[in-house]
Amino acid sequence: MKDMKELLHSAHLTKTQKIIAEYVLDNASEACFMTSTEIALKLGVSESSVIRFSRTIGFDGFMDFQKALRKDYQDKVLSISSSITIPSQRIAKQAKLDTSSDYINRHFKNAARNLEEIFIQNSIETFEQAADLIVSSKHKYIAATRGNICLADFFLLYLKQMVPHVTMTTTTSMSPIDHMCNISHTDCLVLFSFPRYSSQDEVTAEMAHDAGASIIVITDKPSSLLAKYADILLTVPVDSNTFFNSMIGPQFVTEALLEIISHRAKGIEKRLNIIDKYLNKLGNY
Repeated sequence: MKDMKELLHSAHLTKTQKIIAEYVLDNASEACFMTSTEIALKLGVSESSVIRFSRTIGFDGFMDFQKALRKDYQDKVLSISSSITIPSQRIAKQAKLDTSSDYINRHFKNAARNLEEIFIQNSIETFEQAADLIVSSKHKYIAATRGNICLADFFLLYLKQMVPHVTMTTTTSMSPIDHMCNISHTDCLVLFSFPRYSSQDEVTAEMAHDAGASIIVITDKPSSLLAKYADILLTVPVDSNTFFNSMIGPQFVTEALLEIISHRAKGIEKRLNIIDKYLNKLGNY
């Protein structure tokens, strides 16, 4: 509630109004759906105090304040990926929102916050270490499951054009275990893992760990299922206001790694020329 917090902290409030403000800040998910009477009863103050509080901080009345509070909650608090991972539960919580909300604008703000968090949670050095490890490893294995495969496929396509010995571990006919049967301490595993986490990803990480391979985990938080296996950990939120994860942040991290690698790898132009030569025969221009 950054905007509402700034508004309340900058206001000149009485002792009673400060009690109301603190309750609103600490219980945003409940307060934005409560009436002025319910808040008054909850705090043991008069309903007129709640209404005067609303006017003191610049609103026409409690309804006006509640509308702003609810929008603030919708925009900022209901980024539910980190707290709710089951899609049906997310959609149920989303149903509580005001149906007149500006969905596209809210999505943009949410995505922007996710992107900003990347550089709060990760240093440039961590990106560079991950890129250097990928380039220097003998074999590069890429793993992901379900909705995260889109990131792995994108990473696979362009990494293969820059460095040799790149393997995708998810195919229809083979499991990651089959693909990684020869993995060793000279290799690395790049693992994309976001809620809902997969036990297959965990077994894949365990296999790489037991083989002594280096592991780069790209996930949503340090407490995620696979973070404990990471030699290099990149965290990026996938918070969204609906039942699926927002992949804008992870896509940015994926592209950032690829850009760094493009400055480290050798022979890229030669590979691209070979690819273009034969793509032209397939009618790709």
